[in-house]
Amino acid sequence: MIIIRLDRVLADRKMRLNDLAAQVGISNVNLSYLKTGKVKAVRFSTLNAICKALNCQPGDILEYAEDEEETDENEL
Repeated sequence: MIIIRLDRVLADRKMRLNDLAAQVGISNVNLSYLKTGKVKAVRFSTLNAICKALNCQPGDILEYAEDEEETDENEL
């Protein structure tokens, strides 16, 4: 599973979600969905704009962690 760490990066940069949305050019609602992990996909162009605005790498925002279902399937 992919974990979104956008809230952590925003806090580190002392930036509000509204400010990032304005810089990136997407709605607060869509950015909020991304921040809370309620999206199934993100465009590379959006990720690029977020990383540019926050001066960070994609790995600062996205993290991979095995979920229990994946672990159980691997044990079969």
